[in-house]
Amino acid sequence: MPLYLKIVLPVAGLILGIFSLTVPESARSQQPPDAIAQAQTPKEAPVERPEQKKTAHDLSDVFNQSNAVPSSEALTNQTDRGQMNGFDFYRDLLGATRPGMTFDDLYRASVANKPQVMATQRRLLESRYNLESRLDPVVTMSRGKPLAVGPTAKLPAGMTWEALAQLSPAEIRERDIFPYKALPHASQGGGLGGQVFPQMQIKMFPRLERYDVEFDLPEAFLPEFPPAMFLQNRPELGDVSRGEVVSINNYYRLFKDILTAVQLDGLRLLVTPFPQEEFNPTDDRRTVQPSLGVTCLDCHTNGHTSGQFHITPDIRPEQRRIRLDTVSLRGLFNQQIHGSKRSLRSVEDFTEFEQRTAYFNGDMIHALKKGMNILDRIQVTNMAQMQNMFDFPPAPKLTVTGMLDPAKATAGELAGQTLFFGKAQCSTCHPAPVYLDNQMHDLHVERFLKNEAGDGPIKAFTLRGIKDSPPYLHDGRLLTLEDTVEFFNLVQELKLTPEEKHNLVEFMRQL
Repeated sequence: MPLYLKIVLPVAGLILGIFSLTVPESARSQQPPDAIAQAQTPKEAPVERPEQKKTAHDLSDVFNQSNAVPSSEALTNQTDRGQMNGFDFYRDLLGATRPGMTFDDLYRASVANKPQVMATQRRLLESRYNLESRLDPVVTMSRGKPLAVGPTAKLPAGMTWEALAQLSPAEIRERDIFPYKALPHASQGGGLGGQVFPQMQIKMFPRLERYDVEFDLPEAFLPEFPPAMFLQNRPELGDVSRGEVVSINNYYRLFKDILTAVQLDGLRLLVTPFPQEEFNPTDDRRTVQPSLGVTCLDCHTNGHTSGQFHITPDIRPEQRRIRLDTVSLRGLFNQQIHGSKRSLRSVEDFTEFEQRTAYFNGDMIHALKKGMNILDRIQVTNMAQMQNMFDFPPAPKLTVTGMLDPAKATAGELAGQTLFFGKAQCSTCHPAPVYLDNQMHDLHVERFLKNEAGDGPIKAFTLRGIKDSPPYLHDGRLLTLEDTVEFFNLVQELKLTPEEKHNLVEFMRQL
């Protein structure tokens, strides 16, 4: 017998002997073979307290994912009805409709289906909005793009905004006439949503074009491209973009004499392409050719946005996922929470999470086969330092406290400011000076909706520089500032007059 067995076996026998002496024979005989599992299993307790009783809600089928209330009633008209199809995703393509589906199969099916997908979305938009833009003859964004003027939402025949605001939420819901229902992704089912870029950006960067879906809103309702870029450490320079879209090709030339070495390295990483859910080298991609991926500043163009949209990663099932517009990174240095839903507590955490999940799908397993990018924490902090440099555009009529200078503001703008901090209750979620409270808020829009659920808590975003960032709300359903005022007039039951609404818009244009 080997020496180690001569030592181990007697010791094991001694331990078993000691155990048999310390545990009573009665206990040993009653101990079932799965005693550990039994110990961890909750026991049935007598129902004695009111809170123990099962309610109708407890016993309902509401928790069955197949019965989920869609985030938008429009999903029922989409090709896949907002459902996710697929099989073993470690092997089969994302969005596969049968096992073993190849890239060519999916590509041909998606290209053939694209006209129907976009026609369905176009019909939805035209049923809700007047998409013929009206442009302000004077007011522009930071680099000169005219502002689109609303409201654009269509009301039922014979209905006015004033009459609609007199109805109760219950009446609006019963008549199913709420004009600002959730805006779905153009392809939320088998295509699984994903990042979609506007055509004005694809013209400059063809690698961002998808074969299965395209952008759905007219460019008049989007931010300017390229957007201006302002640095909070170099305010005297004004717009530092010099009219260019910052990319891996020009970042060093543009910023080598402006940024510190750490910030410049952070910018390098922000313009470096990494694999993303739809833009990658694998068969799961939504581009014709394999791609290195997208960069942070592809979406947050020049530290701002071009109105790109994707779909929230933190809600399942597919019918409950909501469309999300890309938000501006301007003023990130003042933000304490990040993400519309997740409330991540640092931009570093947000960066790491998105890198590990191939951006916006909340699934690290899918990200692995696309080329998961694990960044060193030093690189993450360098990226954060650069993102914290992005500043708001100048607001020459605001004082250091974020309020209007009476010597520079018009009477209408001053009246709008009074409303903002008073009757309109805007400052409850958007206090000066940065017009941000770093909280999440639930507007309970479901009070007005007959066939869809509400959104739950959503992060409030800053209103500084807001005229540069259409469309509005988390899913872009509010195409103009005028639509935004009408939306909150209904949701908060403010009963604003037409003049008060106009003054509010005048004020927000100065932020």
